[in-house]
Amino acid sequence: QVQLVESGGGLVQPGGSLRLSCTASGTIYALDRIFWYRQAPGKVREFVASITWRNNKKDYNDSVKGRFRISRDAAKNTIDLEMNSLEPEDTAVYYCNVHSAWGQGTQVTVSS
Repeated sequence: QVQLVESGGGLVQPGGSLRLSCTASGTIYALDRIFWYRQAPGKVREFVASITWRNNKKDYNDSVKGRFRISRDAAKNTIDLEMNSLEPEDTAVYYCNVHSAWGQGTQVTVSS
């Protein structure tokens, strides 16, 4: 069973940037897809971005395309989410996920 730990959240002003990191312990298999989700207060958890472990194929929610970038480092077993041009609507707890494993989440708050 993979265990995931997210880090890098915080408070940032609109237009600012943050880089989230998800560190995985255990084995991530070549065919696995790793996801970033987010959940804002009072809202359902939503897909943000995903990446396949073997061939680095990326997908994004339309609301973050062109602003967010997902990447992975196989040597370090990390999956990063670089977030630029942040908006108040991006405020949420961000979670990393692979199969049934979820991290504890990291809070991102975008506010002036």
